[in-house]
Amino acid sequence: MATVSGIQGQVLEVTVVRCNKLKDTEWISRQDPYVCLEYASTKFRTRTCTDGGKNPVFQEKTIIPLIEGLREITVNVWNSNTITFDDFIGGGKIQLQKVLSQGYDDSSWSLQSKSGKFAGEVTVIMHFPNAKKEQKAQAGHHCHLPTAPPATSYAPPSSYAPPAYPSSAPPAPPVAYPSYGAYPSPAPMQYPTGYPPSTYPATSSYPPPPMPQAYPPQTYPPAAYPPQPYPPPPQAQPHYPPGPYPGTYPHTPY
Repeated sequence: MATVSGIQGQVLEVTVVRCNKLKDTEWISRQDPYVCLEYASTKFRTRTCTDGGKNPVFQEKTIIPLIEGLREITVNVWNSNTITFDDFIGGGKIQLQKVLSQGYDDSSWSLQSKSGKFAGEVTVIMHFPNAKKEQKAQAGHHCHLPTAPPATSYAPPSSYAPPAYPSSAPPAPPVAYPSYGAYPSPAPMQYPTGYPPSTYPATSSYPPPPMPQAYPPQTYPPAAYPPQPYPPPPQAQPHYPPGPYPGTYPHTPY
């Protein structure tokens, strides 16, 4: 749709077609209606439809220069008299919003008498030639606006997508989990073997098994004691009974 702004100086084609159901202001003869249009300082009057009665036909065209901010035309229908003043039949307002938006309007507009009662209607065809030009211009303008944002909106995703793939690349290093296999193999096995012989002599004392072997043979004679005391107890027992009982053996020295 064309906008209703920027119409200053452009032209509007208006054709007064006919009137329908006009209020009759004549008692004896048929009335002779005519139509007057007024838009700012522009005024237009149709010819008088002699004996037009209630349904006069005009089919007259005029061109009205548009003014920015004025969106309606005043219409009045009169009955022409030869002797007295013309009789006012009815008047109304013709709205320009539709014709300025769509470029064409053939509506009928209601008329009201001075007392506000229905006084008939007038059919007018209006044509705004520049409406299509404005529609095309605005269509192109709106088309460029939508196309530009999608281009900008697509560009960021493309730039973000490559970073997303490198981010997934780090997960690939899990293939380097063999490094974990390397950690356990050299760490526990090689370090203890290398340390004792080279740097720490204390490791020589670390193998205490040889030390307990030296204790029994050299320092503690009980090493020989264990084998002897176990068999001697049966031999010592026969010697002890004769000793403690002197009453039995003292007779031998006599």
